[in-house]
Amino acid sequence: MSEESDRRNHPRVPIALKVEYKRLNSFFADYTKNISRGGTFIRTKNPLSIGTEFMFQLQVPTLEAPLAIKGKVQWIVYEDDANEEQEPGMGIGFVYESEAERDKIANTVEKMMVDSLGPVLYDKLLGKRKADEE
Repeated sequence: MSEESDRRNHPRVPIALKVEYKRLNSFFADYTKNISRGGTFIRTKNPLSIGTEFMFQLQVPTLEAPLAIKGKVQWIVYEDDANEEQEPGMGIGFVYESEAERDKIANTVEKMMVDSLGPVLYDKLLGKRKADEE
C-alpha cells in the first residue's frame, strides 16, 4: 500500500461522496474516502477485482446531476487486511475516453477540492493555484 501511495501523481483530499455503481445485476451505494484528479478510494467490504473497469456515479452536492466516471480498480484493501489507518475498499484510477473528458473531470474534482479545503488551505497543502492569479 505504501508503494501505491508513493506512485500517486495527484494529491488526494479527504472528501466523502456517495458513489453508485452496478455489479452483475445488483446496484451498490458506497462512499469515497478521498479523491484526486486521477482517482478515488471507495469504501466497501465487497470490492471489485483488480483490473475491473466500471462506470460509477458520484453524487456531488454542488452539481445538479451525478458525475458519471469510468474507473479501473487499481488496488484493494480487503476487510481482513484493514486496520485503523486503512479501511476496506478499492483504489480506483479514472479512465478517460478523451482529453476533453479528462479536463472536464479534472476541473470538477479540483473545484470540489478547493470547495472542501477552502482556497487558502488548498494552496498551502497542494500548491496547485497561483498565489495572486496573475
